[in-house]
Formats: sequence, C-alpha cells, structure tokens
Amino acid sequence: MTAQQPLTYDAFVELAAADSAVVGLVLKGSRAHHGMITPYSDHDLYVVVADGARTDLTRLAGHRSAELDLVVVTFSEFCGAGMPGWERYALARARIVLDRLDGGIARILADWGRLDADEAFRDSDGWLDAYANSLYRSVKSRRDGRALAARLDAADSMRLLLELLFALNRRPRPYNKYLEWELARYPLPGWDTDVLLRAVDRISATGDVTLQRHLFTLVEKAAREAGHGKVLDAWGDDLDFMRPQEADSDTP
Repeated sequence: MTAQQPLTYDAFVELAAADSAVVGLVLKGSRAHHGMITPYSDHDLYVVVADGARTDLTRLAGHRSAELDLVVVTFSEFCGAGMPGWERYALARARIVLDRLDGGIARILADWGRLDADEAFRDSDGWLDAYANSLYRSVKSRRDGRALAARLDAADSMRLLLELLFALNRRPRPYNKYLEWELARYPLPGWDTDVLLRAVDRISATGDVTLQRHLFTLVEKAAREAGHGKVLDAWGDDLDFMRPQEADSDTP
C-alpha cells in the first residue's frame, strides 16, 4: 500500500479471506455495536492465524490508521494465552467476519462473554468489598465535611459497583462507552436499568449520601442472596453507617 492508497477495511478482509492461513477475523469496538458507529469510528480487527502457519499478513501486525487497526494473533493466543483481560468485554460483543473453524471462533467469543462460576464468585467477593470500602469512605467524608473527597469516593464506588453487578451475573463489565448500550439490550436480572443508571449518574456527579445508602440496601440484598454475606459481615458495625439513617429521606 502507499500513502496515496491506504489499506481499507474491505480490501484487507478480501486479502485475508483469500489466505488459507487465516482461520478467523473478528471485528470489535463501535463497528460491532449496532447504533454506536460515528464518523470517527475505525475498524478494530483481530486477525487469527493458524498455529504454525506462515503468512505475509504478519507484516501488517500493529497496523493503525484512521480506518483500520489490526491485531494479528495465533489461534492459541486468541484462545487466551497472553490475551489481556481488559479485552474481554470487547471480544464478548465482537462480530465474526470470518470463521473457518466450524464455529470455533464463535465458541471462543462465547467463552469470553461468560465468567465461570468460581471466577465469578471470587471476583464478586473482591468487587463487593471494594465497593463497600469506597461507599464507607464517601459517607464518612461527607459527614466530616470533606465534600470533594466524598464525591470522588462516591464516583469510585459506582465503578466498583458495576464491576460487582456484572460479575454477579457472570459477565464482564462493559466499557463506560457501551454501558447504556449493553444494559438496553442485555439488562441485569433483578435490576431496573433506568433506575440503576439514574442512580449511578447522580451518585457519580453529586455523591448523594441518601441515594448511596438506599442503593446499598439493594446491593446488600442481592449480594447476600448470591452467597457473599461473609464479605459484608466482616464490616461489622460499620454496615449500619452504610445503610439508610433516620435523617435520610424516605425516597432517593
């Protein structure tokens, strides 16, 4: 390719499809999320090459342009070895462009989109404790007149809460950009999407203590039902400080 003839997405897909060493093409990012494409959206493409195969396409590994970003990996690498965890959501919602493995690429993506039970339980324990910690710090800072600290801890707690809620549902948390998209299409069981997003929005922006405490009662119930009571009970009497107080209003 030349500066006058940059490599386009369509041209590369045609080139890769004609190469028998390529066993899969996987498109991730905005182009894989219906309704999220903007004039600035490029094509983020994984090129999966058979283990041990040779192909001239490897010379394009790391190619980046305004239209096309390429990641070239072997099949073994794509299955998980060396794959960064932060890519998990991107792959879970990716779109298959080419699958020469009789559905093998699709099965790998499905595995990325579903945490196994033990992994989800361990992650939920950790996210729950971290969420409670940020919530506690926020409420305490508000009590002590540290408004900025209270808001920052409240915003942190919402990030951790979302990690927790998705882990409880055995799903990787979506990037912030795709949060509303994800919940509109795949709601979290037991949660009203509109109510949850409004709470996350308000708490992140204002650190509203009353709303934080109200939300915590819902989280505590869900966490205990999922078997994470020990994490909460380890907080002892501090749990009462996170729960609604008499001085709080009855409604968030």
